[in-house]
Amino acid sequence: MRKITTLFALVFASILVVSAQSQVKQFSLKSKLLGVEKEYSVYLPEGYDKSKENYPVLYLLHGAKGTHFSWLEPNRGNMQEIADKAIAAGGAKAMIIVMPNASGTGEKNAGKNMGYFNVENWPYEEFFFQEFIPHIDKKFRTIASKDGRAIAGLSMGGGGAFVYAQRHPEMFCAAYSTSGLLDHRYRPQIPDYYDIGWLYSVAQTSPVEYLRNATAEEVEKLRSVRWMLDCGDDDKIIFTNIDFFLEMKREDIPVELRVRNGKHNWAFWRKSLPGILKFAFR
Repeated sequence: MRKITTLFALVFASILVVSAQSQVKQFSLKSKLLGVEKEYSVYLPEGYDKSKENYPVLYLLHGAKGTHFSWLEPNRGNMQEIADKAIAAGGAKAMIIVMPNASGTGEKNAGKNMGYFNVENWPYEEFFFQEFIPHIDKKFRTIASKDGRAIAGLSMGGGGAFVYAQRHPEMFCAAYSTSGLLDHRYRPQIPDYYDIGWLYSVAQTSPVEYLRNATAEEVEKLRSVRWMLDCGDDDKIIFTNIDFFLEMKREDIPVELRVRNGKHNWAFWRKSLPGILKFAFR
């Protein structure tokens, strides 16, 4: 009888371990501004479905030619496993992680409508702040305030994260860019560079140029955000990251920079993710 009881206890315990896990779910939002249904993915930490507490939210942005799945794919970001381990080990707070979709409609998720900024007939940035964030705060148990909201991203998404935090510093407590496309100084060898919508939008919204032209009032607001950027030493985009860091230093805005061995690839960004999670709400 004792053996049966022990066996039952072990089986029951194993069921608890299996069921008590984080969740990743897919949703969509009908955007009036964009006129389309926009998909997104959400990571809900272990215990979310059983608790009544509110959680901080990290908006995690993908790069060019990516989607809201990119950070989740095991051979790319492997986000769920990395987040589970970081939170369980105490290296990050339990949080909701929201991955919006800023992919294009062309081949390999590129082309038309790719990116985080407003372009002709596609006001994505307006959608993000006027529709998307309010939708997330309504649908999930979020800490719907500056202290409970952070933003991060890779490459194109790193640039998006910094631009959003510069333009809306009242919305985010922290911003993290990994291998961020932060200025138009880095120009891929593409004919008619500025005829490509999202590249032109990158040039028009450069976080580096923003700092060079910022007023004293804007600079002061930027000090209310914690800033971190990292980049690989073999990444061509490192020049724009150093430019950003230097401009922040010139304005005496606290910022952290990490340069590690690596290139512009998922191997580098996976190693960045634990730091992103820790930095967001440390």
